[in-house]
Amino acid sequence: MSRRAADADHQRNTLTRPQRKAELIAALEQQRIDLLVESERWQQASTRLDAGWLQLARYRNVLYLAGGALLVSSARRPKSLLRVAKRVAAGGLLLSRGRRLLRLIR
Repeated sequence: MSRRAADADHQRNTLTRPQRKAELIAALEQQRIDLLVESERWQQASTRLDAGWLQLARYRNVLYLAGGALLVSSARRPKSLLRVAKRVAAGGLLLSRGRRLLRLIR
């Protein structure tokens, strides 16, 4: 145990019961404040994600219908689904790199 920790431990032991209670209540209050601040930060950080999820949920039925149509067509011609998936992946990669390039140009 370090000297500083031993001094702090000794000081805690010499405190009276009301002083120790007040110290613990202050520590609890600080933890509550920290929790409130961190929960606010978390909510602000997840706002965009929540908005995107709500947008998807709004079109849930349409997505189910499109997924069903895709499933039926892929059952008939599995290679065509693979070809479409490759094109979608390549398009997504191209879009991502294009955005990064635009950020670098600005």
